[in-house]
Amino acid sequence: MDATVSSKNPPENQVVSREEWLEARRKLLALEKEETHLRDKVRAERQALPWVKVDKDYVFDTPAGKKTLADLFDGRSQLVVYHFMLGPEWEAGCTGCSLLSDHLDGTLPHLNHHDVTLIAVSRAPLEKIEAYRRRMGWKFPWVSSYGSDFNFDYHVSFTKEDLAKDKVFYNFAAIPPEQANDELPGLSAFYRNGKGEVFHTYSSYARGGEELIGTLMILDRAPLGRNEESTMSFVKRHDEYEPKPEGTASSCCH
Repeated sequence: MDATVSSKNPPENQVVSREEWLEARRKLLALEKEETHLRDKVRAERQALPWVKVDKDYVFDTPAGKKTLADLFDGRSQLVVYHFMLGPEWEAGCTGCSLLSDHLDGTLPHLNHHDVTLIAVSRAPLEKIEAYRRRMGWKFPWVSSYGSDFNFDYHVSFTKEDLAKDKVFYNFAAIPPEQANDELPGLSAFYRNGKGEVFHTYSSYARGGEELIGTLMILDRAPLGRNEESTMSFVKRHDEYEPKPEGTASSCCH
């Protein structure tokens, strides 16, 4: 399987001397620095966004019982919500969301000690969420918004009536329903002040959360890059990859 993946797009890179490579690499470095400075500028603009007060009472099903949006902060002032695509009728979580979620558990101690709570929210009932979490072996908090308007108000879930219209609102724009689904991915951030008031500070959708996927960031630096036919077309849930054939060399770390 690994060899098949690698042969999809054979490389056609020019082979040059070390001196020529260094010259080309320095040109790329200048572009990478430009990208870093642009990322810093975007980050500053993101932090400067105005906020919207959340006046609606949202209630979620959690393993510890019913909780409000304010309760989900877990005593911290900042909450980051990953809108995980798992609808009430779905049998398994979205493959792309699952890839992203494979990267979350290791971040929790660092985020929690920096006054940030990270949580996933899906519209599937809690028992379906818990079953899929056990299958994947994840530990991060994950709650259900089933019966709540939360997913609809933050434009990541769509009813059959929504999808029957000419347009649906996603990623801050009206898009054709054939480009949508009943569930779509997103990331939202909230702040809770000392008075208990909650504010919506940020949301991103579509590929906006891609930088959370460390696997993609590593692939972007590998010789063949993502080597994909369409966005993340190569990705499977981590328990669905075929085992390596007998005799295939394994990592020295295993």
